[in-house]
Amino acid sequence: MPILVSDTSVLIDLERAQVLEDMFRLPFEFAVPDLLYARELAGDLGDQLVGSGLRVEVLTPVELTRATTVHRQNARLSVPDTFAFAIAESRGWTLLTGDGTLRELAIAEQIDMHGVLWLFDQLADGNHVAFERLHDGLSTLFAHPRCRLPAHEVRRRLARFAER
Repeated sequence: MPILVSDTSVLIDLERAQVLEDMFRLPFEFAVPDLLYARELAGDLGDQLVGSGLRVEVLTPVELTRATTVHRQNARLSVPDTFAFAIAESRGWTLLTGDGTLRELAIAEQIDMHGVLWLFDQLADGNHVAFERLHDGLSTLFAHPRCRLPAHEVRRRLARFAER
């Protein structure tokens, strides 16, 4: 089963859209770096996600060195996001990110990468979540003041989810 390693922004977006738990219905394994887990998810939410199948991954010394180098070269990236990048790069896993700088780096380094809208597509295509819930969740996410998703892509999906 393919493994997808997530950065912070994707998890925040899925939680805002109230479909975070639903991602575990998809035919993928999901992982986060241990530092991201400790800083962002530890507690009831983290325990619930681990119980649903979230993997918490510890970086190898080589991955830690790579994450440190990436952070030094890209100060706009958070340390947990550089950890996710290093894991994806080292292990050949797909990176889930909504961070523009991290997306640019993944493209430059030829790392497979997707974002939150791709996850919405996966949930819809597999009929894992009712279209009404996807529509409501994406609408909520898009209305959030910190949402930076491309408006035309969001509207296209909202129209698709409203059709069914």
